[in-house]
Amino acid sequence: MVMRIVLLLLLLAGSAHADSLRLIVSDQRPVIGEMIPVTLRGEYTSLIALETLTFPSSDAYDWMQLARDQWRDEQIDGRTVRVFERRLAVFPRHEGPLAIGPVTHHLTVVGASNLREPLEVTAPALTLNVSPFPGQGAPLSARSLTIEDTLSAAPGTLRDGDTLVRRVTIRAEGTLPHLLPPRPNLRQPWLISFAAPEQRDIEPTPAGPVTTVVWEWHLRPKTGEPGVLPAVSLPWFDTVGRQMRTAEIPAIPFGYASFRDNRSGVDRLPLAQVGGAMLALAGGLAAGFALAFGGLSPRRRTDVMRRLRRLWPFDPARRALKRAIRTGDLRAIRSAALRYLRRRRELGLPVSGQETDQLDVILYARAGAPVKIEAELAAASIFRHQ
Repeated sequence: MVMRIVLLLLLLAGSAHADSLRLIVSDQRPVIGEMIPVTLRGEYTSLIALETLTFPSSDAYDWMQLARDQWRDEQIDGRTVRVFERRLAVFPRHEGPLAIGPVTHHLTVVGASNLREPLEVTAPALTLNVSPFPGQGAPLSARSLTIEDTLSAAPGTLRDGDTLVRRVTIRAEGTLPHLLPPRPNLRQPWLISFAAPEQRDIEPTPAGPVTTVVWEWHLRPKTGEPGVLPAVSLPWFDTVGRQMRTAEIPAIPFGYASFRDNRSGVDRLPLAQVGGAMLALAGGLAAGFALAFGGLSPRRRTDVMRRLRRLWPFDPARRALKRAIRTGDLRAIRSAALRYLRRRRELGLPVSGQETDQLDVILYARAGAPVKIEAELAAASIFRHQ
């Protein structure tokens, strides 16, 4: 009788610690391109001789393994269990339901009479809901993103015949190399440019991949006339702050120092000639504006047109944003706000980068996080932060 009770207890203990495998993900509402940490955890009481596990690929996501598989013994419910863990990162490609798994661990275990037997343990599939990317253009999500811009010389005071080497390094945590944007085009009518092959590297870490992209250009002006290389904006979604941000490759002045020195000497007039020159200039501006505009270089004409657009009293992007605010549709408001802010940047008008912060808190707050900001105040903040 006692032996039967002991055998029954052993059977119950064995069933309580049966071999198992499961997928573990964090509680989050990911957007397209955001890293989803995934852990595969197996708990085995069988004596394992061989094992093979392949994580399934899919058209719905990219994935990578973050570290080597871990095997260790743990005490679970008073019994020693062999624990297996594999840490991965999954990056959804589309919005909507995302299925991960099932995943099967193929084992060879030592059975009765020391005979080896095959055993398959399967982790059931998980389904997550992926939100659309909150910005425009190709989705880029990361924990952090920094830009380093290094120049071989002062770009606005180059010596005659010198070539400027510009090197831009982007470091992004929690994303893959192919998800970063392509190299921007720095071509200008007055500039000779040569782009070196870009470098894209990835470093797996326990917290996720760290991607580095390096762009390098060799730049030289065609003439001595100075110009400005415009800034390049890189919008990205901050997965920690749950809001859109913009990183910027700054604008730089460009030209030979000799042109500036010669120009400054020619432009200085004696005081006796200043009054006459001003009168002649005022009389000639009205009559010669059309001819002067037609004779400008393409870069100069672009600058003039930008100034005229800034003076134009009707702003279609602003009117579209106000119409969207009246509808109360938060996603429509944010899309209209992006177009409005992009136009302000193109015209060189001030943009703080915080205009949509309150709106993003409502739209992209973490699941279960309390939201105390009213939608009307969030929409009004788009204009208040300028």
